[in-house]
Amino acid sequence: MSSAGTTRLSTSRLDLRPVRPDDLDHFAPMDADPEVMRYIADGRPRTREQAAAGVDRIVRTWREQGFGIFTTTVRDTGAVAGWVGLAIPAFLPEVLPAVEIGWRLRREFWGHGYATEGARAVLRWAFQDRHLDRLISIRHVDNVASGRVMEKLGFTVERTTTVPETGRPVLVYELNREPVTAVT
Repeated sequence: MSSAGTTRLSTSRLDLRPVRPDDLDHFAPMDADPEVMRYIADGRPRTREQAAAGVDRIVRTWREQGFGIFTTTVRDTGAVAGWVGLAIPAFLPEVLPAVEIGWRLRREFWGHGYATEGARAVLRWAFQDRHLDRLISIRHVDNVASGRVMEKLGFTVERTTTVPETGRPVLVYELNREPVTAVT
């Protein structure tokens, strides 16, 4: 489906749908996990109130921008693994205008290829249905696992920089949509 609020994506193992307010019960524990959050923002876990504000922002973003974060569910079990999706990286003004693809999974879902699989589906949707020409992905320099996902997806390093608000070093990766050539 292509309407932003009803967009559904699927892969061989995952179902992805726009984040809803009731996803807070899945995201709050994930955001409270110090290991999950160590490379995100300032590296500190988030309170339930902070996670709720994030979910509210994500829901609003879908309405305002026509894209956003997808709740990512493992089809066989129905378990919410986390999220994969698109956002405007306002925390790093030097890369704007840009759209970032990112992911966050609950720790028990790490190492199963879900981030790569979900991100591939979102990439296809971003380039084909949303007609974006370029995506970026940003990671803390020490987040090697996310770097592997970015490279598997075909992203290449565009720059190294520092997030102004936190002073944390990050790598910015980029991927351009393949140009469509006319057949004559």
